[in-house]
Amino acid sequence: MAISFRKNSARGTVGLDIDGRFLAAVQASNGRIDRAASVHLPEGVVRDGEVVDPEGLTAALKAFAADAGFPKTVRLGVSNQQIVVRLLELPVIEDSKEREAAVRFEAADAIAMPLDEAVLEHQIAGAGVSDNGTPRMRIVVVAARRTMVEAFVAAAKAAGLKPEGIDLDAFALVRMLAEGSASDDAARVFCHLGGVTNLAVAVGDTCLFARPLSSTSESGTDASELADEIRLSIDYYMAQPQARPVDQVVFSGPGARDAALLESLSEQLGLPTVVAEPLGSLDAAALDSDEDQYRYTVAAGLALGAAA
Repeated sequence: MAISFRKNSARGTVGLDIDGRFLAAVQASNGRIDRAASVHLPEGVVRDGEVVDPEGLTAALKAFAADAGFPKTVRLGVSNQQIVVRLLELPVIEDSKEREAAVRFEAADAIAMPLDEAVLEHQIAGAGVSDNGTPRMRIVVVAARRTMVEAFVAAAKAAGLKPEGIDLDAFALVRMLAEGSASDDAARVFCHLGGVTNLAVAVGDTCLFARPLSSTSESGTDASELADEIRLSIDYYMAQPQARPVDQVVFSGPGARDAALLESLSEQLGLPTVVAEPLGSLDAAALDSDEDQYRYTVAAGLALGAAA
């Protein structure tokens, strides 16, 4: 099953976030959330974003689906160390098959993963010009280890669900929170503090770099350690061709409620920081007032990214 870069959909669907600490599902359409549900996930079922107890995950998904009463068709999100995101520059290639072959050839050197063991997808992120004036393409390439993806798909299918696609949590995060970006002159870092801490760098609504961390917002990671990880990600992004300066760090996820952590991060990073509205511009009137909206950011982004 392929990883998709699609950004929105005209119809409602269910985005399913399998966080290490909870399951969250959102059905969204026409700029609003139709339904949402979340439940605790037992410890040890998913660790560092990977399935470690397939039977336990299947049981949890089956019970969750039955209680929530959502449609069976879902879009899954993944985020772990078995995923690599790289930005490549290539000559302009109009033919899609030739471009795919060229991407695969370049990815073999850029990605430290055997490509015959990976799901590989790409998207054109923009255009540029080389030093000698030759037109170039900027391409975001994603490689995900096939066995990791298949573990999530198999658990969902065994629970009676019908996965229609796989997406990166980082892409869902940017899709959800980057709407209405005023300018492409600067980049923003998105940091989602959940079962896996997700870092993404985006210009406008295009994710150009993504990096999951093994630590969670509740695992004792201190602000200095997280600040170091964010700086490393910014440094890596800035070394890429045509990188834009980073002018803001946007926090989301359950851990974004930790005011002391965020204040310390802001001081150490020396950049403006903001806590995102968990559901962006979506109309969330359908959610109960006691719902923790911070759990639903990634699930909502997955729902918006469903294939039309």
